[in-house]
Amino acid sequence: MLRLSKVPDAHINNPQNIMKSFEAVKLYFNRAADELELTENMRTLLLTPKREVQVQIAVEMDNGDLQTLIGYRVQHDNARGPMKGGLRFHPEVDLDEVRSLASLMTWKTAVVNIPYGGAKGGIAVDVRGLSVGELERITRKFVDEIHDVIGPDTDIPAPDMGTSAEVMAWIMNQHNKYHGFNPGVVTGKPVEHYGIPGREEATGRGVGILAFKTLSRLGRKPHETRVALQGFGNVGSHAAKFLSEADCKVVGISDISGGYYNPDGINVLEAIRYVNKHERSLEGFPSAEKISNEELLELDVELLIPAALGGVITADNAQRIKAPLIIEAANAPVRPDADDLLHDRGVVIVPDILANAGGVTVSYFEWVQNRQYYQWNLDRVRQELDRVISAAFEEVWDLSHQRNISLRTAAFMLGIGRVGRATVLGGIT
Repeated sequence: MLRLSKVPDAHINNPQNIMKSFEAVKLYFNRAADELELTENMRTLLLTPKREVQVQIAVEMDNGDLQTLIGYRVQHDNARGPMKGGLRFHPEVDLDEVRSLASLMTWKTAVVNIPYGGAKGGIAVDVRGLSVGELERITRKFVDEIHDVIGPDTDIPAPDMGTSAEVMAWIMNQHNKYHGFNPGVVTGKPVEHYGIPGREEATGRGVGILAFKTLSRLGRKPHETRVALQGFGNVGSHAAKFLSEADCKVVGISDISGGYYNPDGINVLEAIRYVNKHERSLEGFPSAEKISNEELLELDVELLIPAALGGVITADNAQRIKAPLIIEAANAPVRPDADDLLHDRGVVIVPDILANAGGVTVSYFEWVQNRQYYQWNLDRVRQELDRVISAAFEEVWDLSHQRNISLRTAAFMLGIGRVGRATVLGGIT
């Protein structure tokens, strides 16, 4: 028998933080738009989402309670192709956050020049308190509500915070019940279920590729480069592995349990094995000194990679950041006021819309593979990722130096320019 439970309010975020997140996107957009001399009408057109969907998800929990959750899908722009973006399950998901991330996906896909627009979605739920059965029922109910607005030619979800390859397989299966077999409806699927090898490592590997190229442009040699990474999940661990293999010295890593510092270098493979054996946690890692996540950000290193939460570098701690190079592996880890302070000090920041685009790039390869019904091998995936990410980096770097602007403004200019041209060429009716 169903028992009614209180509608959870965990999805209600701090309005001030929401505004800062969305306003940051508009701030960066307008700086680039000023350089491009876009009219106010064109700015409004490019910033306004094409569609915003909010749905109710009523699910019976294992204990018999009926819980009502809220799900979102924001489809920002399709001028350059089907819309693409992650699906996150997190208590703080709300419409404003999703709207902000959807617009970032539009510029991100345009920066790396893959034929997509931007979208984002999510459900306001804490997956840590869910059984596998509850998670699957929630996922399938969400697809029931949005199946008619997603698809391989319209909007293609992918994993994000709180979701996984298994969740993507459920989405594909549920969507197929309505529309027939088509694995291209979602990416980030298990390799055994029409996924692609190299997708799990893609974002972290892309971060590593860009770090290596930026260090080269700055005249820094890998063996002379000390690296600190905040976040040792999927992205951080793969980026650390890539950089360690490239002869950089990883001296700091962290996760929710805290930071871990060894000035002589951390054995990254040992850390990965430790995490795999200890419930995905670094807690108790014996080969490094325990420090706080805040202290890790302020370590004396040549390269800092925030790869976990957004908004961790602020005006309050920006002056204590010692790294001359920051690669934004996370979404918006540097707040706008801190971004200005760091830029004025000469700190080079590779922005998130370029730095963490490896994931959506390999998602594109998976979609192409699904449309062709032809499997790619890992070597081809890695070669194509290197080619796409490297080409995007060269364009952003060159534009930055030609116009004497930050890499962030250059990346936004490149993305906005491509979307704007596609919009005009397609006709505004």
